[in-house]
Amino acid sequence: MSTLSKSAEIAIQNAAESIREDAGEWKDVTRPDKAAILELIERLQAAAFPEHFGAGRKSNVAMKYQIGANLAEIYRILVKQATHCLQFSPEFQNTEFEERKAIAECRSTEFISRLPAIRAMLKMDVEAAYAGDPAAYNTDEIIFSYPGLYAIMVNRMAHELYLLKIPLIPRIMTEHAHSLTGIDIHPGATLGKYFFIDHGTGVVVGETTIIGDRVKVYQGVTLGALSTRGGQSLRNQRRHPTIGNDVTIYSGASILGGDTIIGDDVVIGGNSFITFSIPAHTRVSIRNPELQMKTGNGDPDAIERV
Repeated sequence: MSTLSKSAEIAIQNAAESIREDAGEWKDVTRPDKAAILELIERLQAAAFPEHFGAGRKSNVAMKYQIGANLAEIYRILVKQATHCLQFSPEFQNTEFEERKAIAECRSTEFISRLPAIRAMLKMDVEAAYAGDPAAYNTDEIIFSYPGLYAIMVNRMAHELYLLKIPLIPRIMTEHAHSLTGIDIHPGATLGKYFFIDHGTGVVVGETTIIGDRVKVYQGVTLGALSTRGGQSLRNQRRHPTIGNDVTIYSGASILGGDTIIGDDVVIGGNSFITFSIPAHTRVSIRNPELQMKTGNGDPDAIERV
């Protein structure tokens, strides 16, 4: 092992002292365990699709036991991590551990009770993906491999925790899904039934977005805020659009603003940029740009469109 030079020792000591002074007095808190939260996501996926992420074919009795054991572990992890994370909420910053634990137990119990309803929603999402994608050979392929479904699954779980006012954990969950899939859905966003994200890379769905039923979104779509220059002053305000039922949004489209409402049965064409409401049963598209093609000698008329 190489030893540190005198100059390196001095540099390390000076940097450590500078960082310690800048950090100020450390809070005596127990931080959330990110690895445990990632395990929570895996267990929630198994709870949503036990037929696919369980331990193989089992009898009904064994299956029930396995599901129950998984749910018990989900509850255990969630209570422990929620107890830690409640410290980061202004409401519980100065509360004692036992008080936070009691609140975490109550909210974790409520979350477990909501899991059958979340599973039912996810089954509809799988149906939407299969019905809407001719490249899908079966629903198993979708459950095992589609990044859009994975991002939706994580978001539906995180959204319930968000509604239960458990801090940090929902955002850690959705940002993990974001890092894996390229799909960025804030846990505060509300997703309707039969939601399908095709391809998915580059999709952004903001915190106050509301999406209706049977909505299909392609890659590169942004459902975002019109402006974030107000920073924290915009907290708790509607900043993101409302999308009606039976809406299709093609790749590269941006729909921005809290006052923007997309009506039912609307089709938004690729690369559209929308900052105002669109009435129901409307087709929105960008006119085809003019393509210019030149040969090696620079003659623009030498290539005809076929």
